[in-house]
Amino acid sequence: MRRPSRRTVLAGVAAALASPAVLAQGAARQKIAAALPRFETFVRQLIERKLVPGLSIAVVHQEDVVYLEGFGVRQVGMPEPVEVDTVFQLASVSKPIASTVLSALVSEGEVSWNSRIRDIDPGFALHDALATEELTVGDLFAHRSGLPGHVGDDIEDLGFSQGDILRRLRLAKPAYSFRNGYSYSNFGLTQGAVAAARFAGMGWEEAAEAKLYKPLGMKSTSSRYRDFMGRPNRAALHVPVDGSWASFTRRDADAQSPAGGASSNARDMAQWLRLLLADGRFGGRQLIDKAALQQAHVPAILRGVDPATGAASFYGFGWNVDYGEHGVELSHAGAFSAGARTLVHLIPGEQLGVVILSNAFPTGVPEGIARTFFDLVFKAAPTRDWVALANGFFDTGYKDMMKPSLAYEAPPAAPAAALPASAYAGGYGNDYVGDAKVVDSDGTLALHLGPAGKRFALTHFNRDLFVYNPVAEAPKARVGVSFLIGPDGRAVEVTIEDLNAYGLGRLSRIADK
Repeated sequence: MRRPSRRTVLAGVAAALASPAVLAQGAARQKIAAALPRFETFVRQLIERKLVPGLSIAVVHQEDVVYLEGFGVRQVGMPEPVEVDTVFQLASVSKPIASTVLSALVSEGEVSWNSRIRDIDPGFALHDALATEELTVGDLFAHRSGLPGHVGDDIEDLGFSQGDILRRLRLAKPAYSFRNGYSYSNFGLTQGAVAAARFAGMGWEEAAEAKLYKPLGMKSTSSRYRDFMGRPNRAALHVPVDGSWASFTRRDADAQSPAGGASSNARDMAQWLRLLLADGRFGGRQLIDKAALQQAHVPAILRGVDPATGAASFYGFGWNVDYGEHGVELSHAGAFSAGARTLVHLIPGEQLGVVILSNAFPTGVPEGIARTFFDLVFKAAPTRDWVALANGFFDTGYKDMMKPSLAYEAPPAAPAAALPASAYAGGYGNDYVGDAKVVDSDGTLALHLGPAGKRFALTHFNRDLFVYNPVAEAPKARVGVSFLIGPDGRAVEVTIEDLNAYGLGRLSRIADK
């Protein structure tokens, strides 16, 4: 075989280097390399300012992991640092992961985004008959089923099983007509995922493992809470208490596993980003059909308006879909009020993606980090203080969430006396909340809710109105519990304010047996 001449080789190299695609890729990689030192300094400053206890970050360009680093500590007051192998609870970043698992099932012909739920899970129903008849997997992943907001979330912490909650969704009246609005529903998406996995002959956790985690070598990733708790290198949850971070909360999200129950580390998440940026290719083979994957990445419903830009925002199947100066942007955030914040953000046209994991109560830090990173890459400097901007949105949201508590911040100047405790004590129930008890212990009342037997002390506020705090992570939260008194001077009904957002928190007295 004749050896090619030096001129031939150099000509081939020159031709390759002259290719616009190759030149653009090389220039992009140079910009990323130049941005990373400043980016790392920026992130370390956030840790030094104690804006979050810990962070773990992965950046992927094309099919390469170009950055992988941990910052801060796994738990305040403890020395163990956050590493790239530290496992975090992902909260709602579980949704785009679930979308990828569904794309794998679609790719294999096990199910379709257009598969009707009544055909794969005939026992499931919504309040609206038309929606029940026509509802598809895609409708549930796009939050366009009509289910109101966070229905199901309010009883999850009371110990109800996934099946119990999904059966109760039919009790919630629709927030809008079928496919004519967007309302973020953890348990709606959960129903779509578990139904599709069951139709393929698997439980959700097994499907996620078989179709995504194992093929990508994501050895520290799971959709089971017990697996997370079994990891020795895991991040604790943190909430703010008197200006400092405290770690005393836990969050078992198994009931909504596809929507919020996954856990992973930055190293594993980088492999998932590689798969997405390569349109389903991984390790030299096509793991997921490109068309099946991309169906989830196009707008399925109008989500709203981006408060930062004023541009329309959309939702696909488990993904936020937005349009910016670099084309399509795919993202999803995750948050537990018990103390977790996560974010994934991809710009497919630039073949660039970042994932940010933090162990902090809802904060804008992940969004601020991602936006700052993209500014450093594409503009060589931050265009604004993105962390401050994002934190402002979160602070406003938290204040809005706490507004109902303001009504109970101070008791009335001359509160009316309560009836004897025995007038309120007894059993109550409805089909959504199930059975509840108001227990009288030497004149002090407590509310007992759910299969987990949660007990909440009731504090008198005014006549037949009491208050309680339903969440440990928000000690200043106050929720009203009001009793309706019957002709015999005993309560015949109780309304629990935080369970009544959709009119499902009114419980009638159960006759004494």
